[in-house]
Amino acid sequence: MPEIEWKSIQPPADLSDFVESFWMLTNSSDTAHEIVVLPDGRFDIIFSYSDSELFHATLRGLDTGPDSADIPARTVMFAVSFKLLAIEYLLQIKAADVLNGGYQLPEDFWEIIKEDLDHFETFCEKLSVKMRTLIVPGMDTRKQNLFALIYDTHGAATIKELSEKVFWSSRQINRYFNQQFGISLKAYCNIIRFRTALYQIKEGRLFPDEDFADQNHFIREVKKFSGVVPKELFKNQNDRFILFSTLPGK
Repeated sequence: MPEIEWKSIQPPADLSDFVESFWMLTNSSDTAHEIVVLPDGRFDIIFSYSDSELFHATLRGLDTGPDSADIPARTVMFAVSFKLLAIEYLLQIKAADVLNGGYQLPEDFWEIIKEDLDHFETFCEKLSVKMRTLIVPGMDTRKQNLFALIYDTHGAATIKELSEKVFWSSRQINRYFNQQFGISLKAYCNIIRFRTALYQIKEGRLFPDEDFADQNHFIREVKKFSGVVPKELFKNQNDRFILFSTLPGK
């Protein structure tokens, strides 16, 4: 993608429970770039402007399936990608309200202005300072441990295993997930497992690993979340699967 520039920065350690990464994406060409947004188990706040759009901030919620979109011509996007704990302990909203959607945030949200999109590193520092002032104290350690296990096991752990390790009943966990995020724990784990599978597909390994029952299960899950079979996702014609294109190598 010669006209598309992408860069990512990891968050400071004290924000790592809430922030997955900061990222920037620009389209320097005179034409829009058509993309497919893939579910990745996170939600984003995106600050952007283009030739056709004024500077604004957007909250993008969790996606449970592929979504077609485009990156307008002459676009600049700076963003922060959040882990789910940030919903409750940083933004204090319900992700269920923005499942498979989002909305535009108020003007001057978090005091970020258009000029802050001139320097990516400075943008990340400014946002980090702001987020530290918003963290709600007294985090439930069960939730902290639960998400750590989900990410560490790449979504492959069973509900029973997660429940037993964090000493929290599966019924209570599912109630928490459905009320707070709009999806079940199992549905979220499946998204994380799919995202992990993208790494092996990018390497050309189009067969299941131990996290999938068999080849049919693997193909079915990949198609559910991407809209295409693993072989087509690997080809990634015209770099339309933007998450796949920007995925770092292991």
